[in-house]
Order: sequence, then C-alpha cells, then structure tokens
Amino acid sequence: MQPGTRPLWRGRVLALLGIVLVAANLRTAVTSLSPIFAEIDGDIGVGSVGLGLLGMLPPLCFALFGVFTPRLVRRLHLEPVLLIALASIVLGHLVRSLAPSFAVLAIGSALCFAGIGIGNVVLPPLVKKYFPDRIGLVTSLYATVLSVSTFLPPLIAVPVADSAGWHVSLGLWSIIAFLAVLPWLALLLRERRDARAAVDPEIEEAPKADRVLVHRSPIAWAVAAVFATSSLNAYVMFAWLPTIVADLAGVTPAQGGLLLSLYSAMGVPASLIVPMLVARLRNVAVLVYIASACFVLGYLGLLLWPTSLTWLWVLLAGLGPLLFPLALVLINLRTATHDGAVALSGFVQSVGYTIGALGPLVVSLLHAVTGSWTVPLILLLATGAAVAIAGRITGRATTIEADLAARAKRHR
Repeated sequence: MQPGTRPLWRGRVLALLGIVLVAANLRTAVTSLSPIFAEIDGDIGVGSVGLGLLGMLPPLCFALFGVFTPRLVRRLHLEPVLLIALASIVLGHLVRSLAPSFAVLAIGSALCFAGIGIGNVVLPPLVKKYFPDRIGLVTSLYATVLSVSTFLPPLIAVPVADSAGWHVSLGLWSIIAFLAVLPWLALLLRERRDARAAVDPEIEEAPKADRVLVHRSPIAWAVAAVFATSSLNAYVMFAWLPTIVADLAGVTPAQGGLLLSLYSAMGVPASLIVPMLVARLRNVAVLVYIASACFVLGYLGLLLWPTSLTWLWVLLAGLGPLLFPLALVLINLRTATHDGAVALSGFVQSVGYTIGALGPLVVSLLHAVTGSWTVPLILLLATGAAVAIAGRITGRATTIEADLAARAKRHR
C-alpha cells in the first residue's frame, strides 16, 4: 500500500457501492432500447423519424447537462445532485415502460438521458472526494462496470421483450436505478449527522477552482480533445462499422455484428488497465500516443487492406477509445479541488458529447456525397492522428487551478 493510502473499504463502503451502482446505470437506458425498436414500432408506431430522434437524444442530453450540472452542483453539492439524477433515471424508465405513444416514450427517454448526463459529470468528482488516494483503482472499477452495462442490456432486452413484452423489458432497469439511490441516500443522511464523515479534510479545504475560466486553460481543452476523439470515433463505429466492413470487406451481416462486438469488447480491458496505468505513469501522454497509433493503424488497414486481417484492423480501431477511461482519470488528476473536478468534468463531457453526436451525421453525409468510405475513414484517421497533439499537453503534471493562477499572474 502506498503512503497516504488507506484500506479501500474503511469508512467508504457505501461510497464505493454507490459509485459502482451509479456506473451500472449510465448506459442501460441507451442500449436497452435499440434492440427492441422493431417490437415497439409495431405497437405504438415510432417510425424512421422517431427512431432518428431517439438515436440523437443520448449524446445531445449528455452534452446539454454537461453544461448545466456544474452550476447545479455549486448550489446543491454533489450527493443531492446525484440523487436528483438517479430519480430522473428511475422515473424515465417507468415512464418509458408505460408509454402508450411515441411522445411519452420520447419524454421518458429524455428523463433517463438527462439523469445519465448529470451522472456522467458528477461521478468523477465523487471518486475524487471519497477516494483521493485510490483514483486509478476506483476509476478502473467504475469504468469497467460502465463498459459491461453497455453490452449487457442488449443481451437481456430481447429475450425479456419476447417473453414478457417490451414494456417489461424497458421497465426492469428502473430496479437497478432505484438500488443505486439507497447507498447515496444513506450517505447523505449520515453526513448531515456528521459533516466530516467520509470526507478527506485536505481535499475539502483546498482552494476553490476558478469556475468561470476553466475554458481558458489549455489543459481543459486537451482533456476535452481526448474525450471528444474517443466519443466521435466510438459513436461513428457503433453506427456504421457493420456497413463499412460489409461494403469494404464483403462480410456477411452476422460477421459484421461479430466485428462490432469485437470493437465494443476492447473497451473492457481498456477500462480495467488504463486508469491504473495513468496513476503510475510519469507521463500519461504515452497512452494518448498509443491510442493515436491504434486509430491510425486500424483505419489505414481498413482503407488499404480491408479484406485481409479485417478483424485486426477492427481490433486496433477498438483500442483507440482507451482515451475514454483515460479522460475520466485526467479529470481528477488535472484538478486540485472538487469544484475544479466538477467544472472540468462538465466542460469535457459537454464538448466531447457534442462532437460525438455530430460524428455519425458528418460521416453519413460524406459517404452520401462521395459514394465511398474512403473520405470518411480518412477523416477518422485524421482525428486519431491529431489527438496526439493533446497528449503533449495532458502529459504536463499540473492542474487547471495552477494553470489558471499562473495565467492570471502573467496578465497582472
């Protein structure tokens, strides 16, 4: 055990359980819906326009609430805001499960995604608050749970919908969301009885971050670029990879689905390993360079040799989004205070998810205009290469608070 650390469980059982349960709820509303679209459409008539709208809602809500959540946290603090987020997720799941029409389904989905957007922002600062001595380990744990909660719901949604109906299939996830409320409610009640419970005094007494000028820090923009590159490439591949490999490599739809699963599965080892590596590496820029190289090699392979070793190119492209867990850790490592972590988390995720939402649309337009996947893949390759520039900045062992203070001093 390193100096300054204490046993993971001592006095922090509820916080650890709460963080894991929140992570388990941050993707279920997204990935439990699409596999049963056909059944829902046949019942209440979603239509292609409705399908497109539901597909756009997650990244748009994530981006929007990335902007507003830091302000909410400054008024109410972390735990009450998280409870609001979880209540929104529970309510959203229930509304979706009872939806008699597309409009109600969309409202329920928006409630879910709003709560998830808030949860995305507050989870890294909660790790910093309760586990300042175990940031890498706890981030690794919750990022892995997040990855599992991304691919597990599609496996469950269809069988449940077939046996009990799509209403039950959508509603069952409210149970997991409700369970996530319990440890945080208990923690909040306990902390009100003892304001010092489960809080590291050194972190609490650290000087507050400059909330307004976070966007003026190159470090903030570099972390945002890391997150945005991961988000853009992941959303594009989730939307288009089966079609790309079918057109370029001539694979069957079943093989395309397997390749997409391979791409998605790369997120699990990345989530396990990357956060703990970040906490130990002197220069985290190395991980950004590795991710950049994986993107470039994967897309080059699909461009130049699509029919040979297709699985290898997809695997390499799937390793590129190791930038996602990396960005989650950097939100805590590149801030000195809770306020700084909240502000940076909101900024990074609002920028990242906005760009991620635009990715599939831009790639779709480029493919429609050019009639091939060459230009879209070159664009993706360029984003993967360009993120290496951000690596140099994120590798600086400093914080946004120190960066902003130094800039303010130079301008006096």
